[in-house]
Amino acid sequence: MKGLWYLLAGTLSGLLAGMGMGGGTLLIPALTILLGVGQHQAQGVNMLAFLPAALLALHIHRKEGRVSLQHAWPILLSGLAGAALGTLAAAALEAAWLKKAFGAFLFFLGLMQWRKP
Repeated sequence: MKGLWYLLAGTLSGLLAGMGMGGGTLLIPALTILLGVGQHQAQGVNMLAFLPAALLALHIHRKEGRVSLQHAWPILLSGLAGAALGTLAAAALEAAWLKKAFGAFLFFLGLMQWRKP
C-alpha cells in the first residue's frame, strides 16, 4: 500500500512540475508527513525526481515556443550558483531546522498568493 502512495506523490508532483508550479511543494510534504521520509532524504529525492520531469517539460515548452533562451541564460547561471549555495546550506542545517525553513517558505508563498488580487 505504501508503494501506491509513492506512485501517487510522484505523479501529482510531476503534474505540478510540468505545469511550472514546483512539484517539490507537494512531493516533499508528502514524503515527510505522509510517508515518514527524513527531510534531507525527501529533498534529495525531490531533486532526483525533478530532473527527468524538468527535461521533458522543457522539451515540450520549447517545442511550443514558450522558452526564450536569451532571457533564460542569466536565470540559469544564477540559478546554478543559488542551487550550489542552497545545497551547502541544507547540508549544514539539522533536519528539524530544514523542515521549519521549508514550512516557512511554503507559508510565505501561500500568503503571497492569497494577497494577490
